[in-house]
Amino acid sequence: MHRPDREQNFAQTAIALMGECAVAPTPENFELFYAYASGANPSMTQVVGQMIAARTPFTEGALAEIRLRCQSSARAARAMESLGGGMSDVISTVLTKLEAAGKHAVDYSNTLSAATGTLEEEQSPADLRKLVDGLLAATHAMETRAKALEGELQKSSEQVSELRGKLADVRKESLTDPLTNIANRKAFDDAVRDAITAMAETNEPVTLLMCDIDHFKKFNDSWGHQTGDQVLKLVAACLTENLKGRDTAARYGGEEFAVLLRNTQLSDACRVANQIRLAVEGRKLVKKSTGDVLGVITISIGVAQFAPGEVLETVMRRADACLYGAKQNGRNLVIDQTDSRMAKLEAAA
Repeated sequence: MHRPDREQNFAQTAIALMGECAVAPTPENFELFYAYASGANPSMTQVVGQMIAARTPFTEGALAEIRLRCQSSARAARAMESLGGGMSDVISTVLTKLEAAGKHAVDYSNTLSAATGTLEEEQSPADLRKLVDGLLAATHAMETRAKALEGELQKSSEQVSELRGKLADVRKESLTDPLTNIANRKAFDDAVRDAITAMAETNEPVTLLMCDIDHFKKFNDSWGHQTGDQVLKLVAACLTENLKGRDTAARYGGEEFAVLLRNTQLSDACRVANQIRLAVEGRKLVKKSTGDVLGVITISIGVAQFAPGEVLETVMRRADACLYGAKQNGRNLVIDQTDSRMAKLEAAA
């Protein structure tokens, strides 16, 4: 039931919390804190509640991560629930119509059986005419019902096709990062599972790239969150433009991206990583309203190859270590697990 007073209380609570947590009063942030205040999104309520209890700062990166983790999955869940209800309604309608059609078929069969029995008896011409007229009427009624059923089933079939299309769209949305329009973390994890299965069956090489935008916080602090979003979109575009076939690029969280390269050896993966790095470096960030060049974007990339039997977490740690090595050696750099600079870092640690 619509309760304006409750909704107003939720809104006031959300605004007050945003002030207490030093969160910028943007529509995106209000949506997040309203969802927390109303309890409409349990996962968001849990995450935000834990951060408030621990007095964890709500940085732009933290807020973006919460939206990434909680909001898109909640929207997808609501859409799936709605589509499931629509599919149930269509199925229920079809079953009701088929049940009615079955009863009509039984009635028609009984009419034919009765006519057969009557024909075995001696009949006057008038009685025969009456019998034939009755059969013709019953047959016509059956044809009419059959045509009506055909039309209704066709309509139901179209509704099912439409629901299937929407279901496919929802599934795609649930696996897509809403900002950059590339795969999200869930889709990436699914792709990794498929790749590990294929690697076990065919021994194909699989390599992981972990990419991080250099000085991303500086862009956000200097030019605002919207410019930061444009940076994320630009990097995502560079990733997809330099991949092929079964490769998967995903926004893994905040300003971090992950790339899965199927059937790709470490040396070839490093070549792809450098292509991506150069593509990003070659783009200039321009402010549309003024035409001012805001700066050059660069990324650092760590590269690690799966060994037989390894799980994602193990390879991820190795790729993250290489990414850290790239940051420590000046950024705008690609470092793989065999790079001599990694040994120096490990020795220093």
